[in-house]
Amino acid sequence: MTDVKTPVPTIRAYVKEVSQAPRKVDLVASLIRGRSVADALVILSHTPKRAALPVIKAIESAKANAVNTHGYDAKTLQIATISVTAGTRLKRFKPASRGRALPFKKKTANILVEVTGDLKPKKKPIAAKAAVVAEETK
Repeated sequence: MTDVKTPVPTIRAYVKEVSQAPRKVDLVASLIRGRSVADALVILSHTPKRAALPVIKAIESAKANAVNTHGYDAKTLQIATISVTAGTRLKRFKPASRGRALPFKKKTANILVEVTGDLKPKKKPIAAKAAVVAEETK
């Protein structure tokens, strides 16, 4: 019998409607593609771009989902994918001379982060504790 490892699912986190152009956010996201979560957070904390903050929030949210909900080990988490897509565009107008209004669109971005890693090993009950609990129930 072969020891086949089942694939570990990726854990997702979304940050939607970041009020910045997706092109600018993707510049920051490309700095950390394929890195570990700990390395990515250190790199982003030293990145002097405004888009670093929402990317940090997305990574921390994915890390919290993996550790607290799914039981992953925080030290082994890797960024599987990080993608930035265009969000909704808000139609706005800028006043111009002679009573005119010039239209423009405010762009927003959506950030998707997927992390993967190893599950925490399950703790086995200690035999002494199990014996004590068994005696107490008698």
